[in-house]
Amino acid sequence: MQSSETQRDQWGSKLGFIMAAAGSAVGLGNLWKFPFLAGQNGGGAFVLVYLVILFVVGFTLMMAEIAVGRYAQLNAIGAYRKIKANWAWVGSLGVLAGFLILSFYSVVGGWIISYLVKAASGSFNTADVTVLGSMFSEFISSAGMPIFYHAIFMLTTLGIVIGGIQNGIEKYSKIMMPSLFVILVLVVLRSVTLDGAMEGIRFFLTPDFSKINGGVILSALGQVFFSLSLGMGCMITYGSYLSKDENIPQSSMIIPLIDTGVALLAGLAILPAVFAFGFSPSAGPGLLFITLPAVFSKMPMGSLVGVAFFVLALFAAVTSSISLLEVCVSYAVDEWKWTRKKATYLISALIFLLGIPCSLSQGPWSHITLIKGKNILDSVDFLATNVLLPLGGIFLSVFVGWIWGLYREQRIYKTDDGKTIITWELAYTDAIKEVTNDGKINFALAPVWVFLIKWIAPIAIGIVFIQGVFA
Repeated sequence: MQSSETQRDQWGSKLGFIMAAAGSAVGLGNLWKFPFLAGQNGGGAFVLVYLVILFVVGFTLMMAEIAVGRYAQLNAIGAYRKIKANWAWVGSLGVLAGFLILSFYSVVGGWIISYLVKAASGSFNTADVTVLGSMFSEFISSAGMPIFYHAIFMLTTLGIVIGGIQNGIEKYSKIMMPSLFVILVLVVLRSVTLDGAMEGIRFFLTPDFSKINGGVILSALGQVFFSLSLGMGCMITYGSYLSKDENIPQSSMIIPLIDTGVALLAGLAILPAVFAFGFSPSAGPGLLFITLPAVFSKMPMGSLVGVAFFVLALFAAVTSSISLLEVCVSYAVDEWKWTRKKATYLISALIFLLGIPCSLSQGPWSHITLIKGKNILDSVDFLATNVLLPLGGIFLSVFVGWIWGLYREQRIYKTDDGKTIITWELAYTDAIKEVTNDGKINFALAPVWVFLIKWIAPIAIGIVFIQGVFA
């Protein structure tokens, strides 16, 4: 608990940190993208590839970000500056990415609130996807109501972040994340017991290794990176509130696994129901706002399931949005010496204002195009997720692997009979000291992590970057 302006806030418990960090990772992508990608790319085979990449890239970068944050006890920019002054600009990429992403993420969060209201009022009374598609298009293209709900979502995010770490983010994450799991499991039970649900389960989980190719691996790699929100400073910021006795390797493994668990459960919640009622699975907003309302209209107890699902989607959106806002707030508090209240109010207002053109770009301003002929929302999305996030991930890997100091040290020994023996040993640098709590934790995978962060992670993310920007 923060007792003064100079004393940094900390998580009240390990569980609180895990729930908040997992909440940051769990977002709408788990609900509307992962199930579709898995089904289209070999089902269980894709999941297996995803899990391998989750360890190689997800675990590696997750631990790097948390270690940097806890070591520095500062925001994303300040953390880089403390370790190497001329690398502060890398943290700026993360702060800017978080700011931009929240501006349009809040708009989509507003759509979810609107559809929660619709579900509760029984508006999903048709299974005609054409009618539901028109309903969705008419809503998001209007000028007033989407901005109204965007404001409600931002106020919700603001209300949590302004409470600080223990009394805000941690408190509500410990409520929302367990609730999310409970609701998700209940929806899964309803979905998999429908007549015809098995076809959807097979679509999602049946391994088809013949579909595994370079494109599938690239899709899994991109999904791991973007699902965990790596490269935007969220985990650096959350890591800065960790105590020095926290087990970073353990937490870095648990968080991605929780994120993946939610994605798998989401697939079992959505796809069996979609197939049971003869609908075609899709990715993106169309799944949440068109296909699923059609499913709920035909499902026994569909109104109740629909309300539960959109509550679940709202929790997933909010747990991510509070981490995005906290990245920006933490920067203003640390660097500009603003109070948390001032930082939260002003930054939230700026994000809300930027979100207005994003919202209007779906309707009155749809004729305005920016990057590669995309509208305002899609352009902001492209800049943040296809450019800033991968660049942040690449430079994080380089920074931790080559600048902070992870290396193998050559040792030369002379034996009694005059022979020279050369060995290579893992140097006990600041990075290794941080992840092992100054040697108190036996981290047997340290040499593997060193190799991954130095070589594999930057190359893999570089491929994602090239594909995302130039494909």
